[in-house]
Formats: sequence, C-alpha cells, structure tokens
Amino acid sequence: MISLNIEKTFGFISKESVSAYEAQVKAAQEALENGTGKGNDFLGWLHLPSSISKEHLADLKATAQVLRDNCEVVIVAGIGGSYLGARAVIEALSNSFTWLQEKKTAPVMIYAGHNIGEDYLYELTEFLKDKKFGVINISKSGTTTETALAFRLLKKQCEDQRGKEMAKKVIVAVTDAKKGAARVTADKEGYKSFIIPDNVGGRFSVLTPVGLLPIAVAGFDIEQLVSGAANMEKACGADVPFAENPAAIYAATRNELYKNGKKIEILVNFCPKLHYVSEWWKQLYGESEGKDNKGIFPAAVDFSTDLHSMGQWIQEGERTIFETVISVDKVNHKLEVPSDEANLDGLNFLAGKRVDEVNKMAELGTQLAHVDGGVPNMRIVIPELSEYSIGQLLYFFEKACGISGYLLGVNPFNQPGVEAYKKNMFALLNKPGYEEESKAIQARL
Repeated sequence: MISLNIEKTFGFISKESVSAYEAQVKAAQEALENGTGKGNDFLGWLHLPSSISKEHLADLKATAQVLRDNCEVVIVAGIGGSYLGARAVIEALSNSFTWLQEKKTAPVMIYAGHNIGEDYLYELTEFLKDKKFGVINISKSGTTTETALAFRLLKKQCEDQRGKEMAKKVIVAVTDAKKGAARVTADKEGYKSFIIPDNVGGRFSVLTPVGLLPIAVAGFDIEQLVSGAANMEKACGADVPFAENPAAIYAATRNELYKNGKKIEILVNFCPKLHYVSEWWKQLYGESEGKDNKGIFPAAVDFSTDLHSMGQWIQEGERTIFETVISVDKVNHKLEVPSDEANLDGLNFLAGKRVDEVNKMAELGTQLAHVDGGVPNMRIVIPELSEYSIGQLLYFFEKACGISGYLLGVNPFNQPGVEAYKKNMFALLNKPGYEEESKAIQARL
C-alpha cells in the first residue's frame, strides 16, 4: 500500500492547521460523492476503478493482442490526457533499453499527435517506412489540431504500406460514443473502437481505454493496474476518517502550504522511470487548479540528475516552494558497486553496497538538506514499480486533486484557458469560420 508522510512540513505549518481542514475536506468529499460541486458532469473517474468489468478488460486485451500479433511498432496518437497517462505507466514499467534490443516481446510504443514539430513527424514517417505499424488514435472530438494532423499522416502511410484491409485491423479509435470526426471516421472505415466516457475528462482518463489499451499493447497487466486503483479508491473513500485518508491529508497539506506562501510544488523522484508520471501529474494539477488567478504551480525534477542543475535554486532560491517526493521502496533488480584496486575515484568505501542503497542515502540526504534550507517536504512511498502500485498512485493523485480543487474554490474539472491559444492559431491560419478573428489579429500584428 502506498503511504504518505507529512512530518517534514511541520515547522513550516502545524499539524493542527492541517487537522483543521477536516470539515472542509468532508464537505469536498461529499460534493464529489453527491455531484453537488462545480464540474459535477465530469465525475466519472471517481468510482471508475471499482466499476470496470472483467468483460471490458477482456475486450481491451483481445484488441491489444491483435496489435501485438500484427505490429512491430504501435503509435499512440494523442495529446495531454489522451497520451500522458498511458506513457506514464508504460515508461514506469518498461525496461529502459528494450526498444534498442533486437528481440522484442512487445511492439515498440511511439507517441505522436502531441506536438506540431515538422522534423519530428518527418523523422517518424521515415522511421516507419519499413515497419509493420499500427495506430491507436485517441481523441474525443477528432479535431484537436496536433492529433488530427498526425493521424492524417499516419492513416495514409499505414494504408499505403499495409493495404486498406490490414490498416483496418491495426488502426484502433478511442473516441466519443456518438459524435465527432474520429467517431465518424472509425464507423466509416470499420475500425475497432473504444469509448471515452462523456463524464471523464482527459486528464482523469488513464483508467479508461485511453490509457488501458496502449498499456495492454505494451504488455502490462491492466487487471493489476485497475485492482491497485480500486484498492486506493477504498482507502481514499468518503467514509475513511480524515486522519487515515492519504488523499485528504495530501490535499489539505498542500492547500495549507499554499496559504502560507508556498506557491510552487515540485514533484521529485529518485527513479528515472517515473519521469512521465511527473509529466502526467503536472497536467492533472496544473489544468485542474490553475484558474481564477490562483493555484499552486506544478513543477517536477528527476533526482539526483537535477540536483546538478536545479539543486542550487531549490536549496537557496526564493522560499516559495515545497517538495513532494515519490520514493520507491523496493527496486526490481540487484546491482552491487565493485571494488577497484586503484580506487582513483575514491569509491571503494561503497564496494559491495547495492546501488539502490547509495540512491536511498542521496534521497535522505537531499530531503534533510532541503528541509534545513527552508523547503517543506512531503514523502509518498510506493512499495515497488508494479502495475498494482502504479494503479494506486494514479488514483491517489486523482482523488486528492478533486478534493484539493474544491478546497481551493475552483472548478477542478474544466479548462477554459486551454482554448485561448487555439482561437489565435486558427485565426492566424485563416481557418474557415474565423474570418473576423483573422482580421482582428492581423490588425494587432
């Protein structure tokens, strides 16, 4: 079971000030449960883990097997919540170097539709020229520019290289049940498709087919992932007392730190495989809380790498930050530091020690130094990098985000600010229907 320790925030805030949130947290929990808060039409994630059926998982696994059997490479086309959850889980659980090895047990997973980089897309299409590839196209509307543009290129290339019939087999749509361009295309072309529920927003969608299908294609156990999340759903339930509820305590602590001038939360890991978990977390909290001119700014660092770049600022910069450290209790492999006769690097004092012990001491030493330097620290311990533990972690952050947004007084389930750049981009590109905006923006320029 994952655990949360907030002891190293005390001295910056008090235990009593966190406990004082109990009534507010209860109200936030009730608003989530009863659907009486802001954004209540997007609460489908709340009891999603416990409601996923075995039949649904079997359908996803069967489709994943078709892609595994017929593809050397599978491209996940999506942006934001349509790809970050899947990538977070896949990269946390994958061997860091599998994709470089000759013999592969699963297709190589590649991501597209999350940028408009011409060189990136050109290099991708070149790489795919001699590959048997498939595509998972993830888009509720089918008109998100970045994803639609990438899918247009990939669909044509897949049909040209593999023929229309095989393309039908290896292109899967994850989209709206009834409406939108991606739904129309899937029905017209005869693609296998899965539904993004109307009441689940993108950043909360990792346990829908948006995340589960790519994760299954990559060869990971989606039943265990869902089981871990369902376990955390219980542990963070509205009936769990405040003092025993990790999501409630995390939400309360971060809001109390924010109230006391800590405007930036840095998510820290000491395990490079968690890099994309941090990227997923940044969207979850940034898009949920950053509105109405308020909200904690979510940042992330990979330690100990970034101790040699961002470490100075964190240790001695402006004291507007706090850290939340994800610590992995048990690593999956064993590697000991060898002895060296010359000992020119002076590391013989470590000979015979596990590399993970060195890493854990770096973690502990860093935490102590940062707390001494005026940075409050929270610590989340996950037992290991497994599907079950990652499932727990994802749901923990989701539930805490819903509570935290309500404590902050915002709607954690909308994202009105995301549309601003799109309107300008469409006006600058002279998209039909944007004639007035085009004139106005040209006048500004």
